[in-house]
Amino acid sequence: MSKDAVDTAQVADHPQAAQTPADAGDAGYSKDLKARHVNMIAIGGAIGTGLFLGAGGRLHNAGPALALAYLVCGVFAFFVVRALGELVLYRPSSGSFVSYAREFLGEKGAYVAGWMYFLNWSTTGIADITAIALYTHYWSMFTSIPQWVLALIALAVVLAVNLISVKIFGEMEFWFAIIKVATLVGFMLIGIFLLATQHEVGGEKPGLHMITDHGGVFPHGLMPVVLVMQGVIFAYAALELVGVAAGETAEPEKVVPRAVNSIMWRVGLFYVGSVVLLALLLPGSVYSAGESPFVTVLSKIGVPAAGDVMNLVVLTAAMSSLNSGLYSTGRILRSMAMAGSAPKFTRVMSRSQVPYGGILLTCGICVLGVGLNYLVPSQAFEIVLNVASLGIISTWVIIMICHAIFVRRAKAGLVTRPHFRLWGSPVTEIATIVFLLACLGMMWNDPDVGRKTLLLIPVIAVMLIAGWFGVRRRVGQNAAADRAELRK
Repeated sequence: MSKDAVDTAQVADHPQAAQTPADAGDAGYSKDLKARHVNMIAIGGAIGTGLFLGAGGRLHNAGPALALAYLVCGVFAFFVVRALGELVLYRPSSGSFVSYAREFLGEKGAYVAGWMYFLNWSTTGIADITAIALYTHYWSMFTSIPQWVLALIALAVVLAVNLISVKIFGEMEFWFAIIKVATLVGFMLIGIFLLATQHEVGGEKPGLHMITDHGGVFPHGLMPVVLVMQGVIFAYAALELVGVAAGETAEPEKVVPRAVNSIMWRVGLFYVGSVVLLALLLPGSVYSAGESPFVTVLSKIGVPAAGDVMNLVVLTAAMSSLNSGLYSTGRILRSMAMAGSAPKFTRVMSRSQVPYGGILLTCGICVLGVGLNYLVPSQAFEIVLNVASLGIISTWVIIMICHAIFVRRAKAGLVTRPHFRLWGSPVTEIATIVFLLACLGMMWNDPDVGRKTLLLIPVIAVMLIAGWFGVRRRVGQNAAADRAELRK
């Protein structure tokens, strides 16, 4: 049993119930998330602004090979979620990978995992409210409203939804995901129809020649494809929400495997399929970073109000991301606070069983983003997006390290692996970690943004070390109290 274990699991039908350590931060949650909520949270995590908006600029830079980048990154993202899914079935926890880091890496590991995840979502939240404000400015009726005011309104709306109950959060994510999936399916049906009928798009007939006549699969060589990998990984960020949501569903052993397994075909269909269709309909050079690639295609065939419809969908995707960020960090921070490595107020639960302390802390950081929108509205999005990528890569690496240690303990007979497993351990974990670190290193080849982002790593490391010295006494006292409770 982990030295940081605080209780024993109370799940009667779980074969590990008598031996598996539980997280004190899991107490007090409702189990109101249904299977449809978790499935749609998985879909929502796999489909966001990274596809609806970001694919345009990446297609322009990397060409049709972007589909290959999405496929490769999607495979490794699936490995991460599959590993997390196995850990969830071993012990469901709203603290998710932070709780597993506590068990397999100790409190220092949990501390680093939690605060890097908080860094990811707090900065992503700033990017989201910035994006929402920018998308709202698309409509002329909102152009007179300052960007920072729109950002503040968006934050207030999503905060209110998160504070009511987890069921309301689940419903909001369910309908957000429905909108995104319906939009993608609709576009893909239109794209297939255009290909099948050879209907002209922008004055030219679509088909394979759109790729072969414009430089092939790698029109600008291999390096642009390598450089977009970091952005592609960020597009898959939020897939790990399945692990957090599992702590608030009544039947995680049934819901989680179904949700995790469906991620792979969704990635293949929605990401890879959409990019291949886009490449067959128009040359990569026609797409741009400033416009959704779907809007580009639809406007070329004269679809009325295509820009308005897609702008609404992208706005929905950004709201969904912000909603997920507040939800997940609230749960993660509560798990940390119960161990002493986060502020005490983040452990507080409302009457509706919502950890509002952690949600408000994340919201407070997002308010700083409102200030960023006021000071540098044109640069706010790019600044925080790259910082967030450091958080998500570190989170995924920690998940794979925890899984590798879990498997090693299982081989030693200390724990029992569930039937739902990540294959090929430890090769799969090592390959994924190497790939993620390589993507991080590739950022050095981007002197304008990527290199500056990497230079933040020593600064973040110093802040983490200083913070640990600030909380280690409290963490030690909590751990000693927990061990004393176990001996009773």
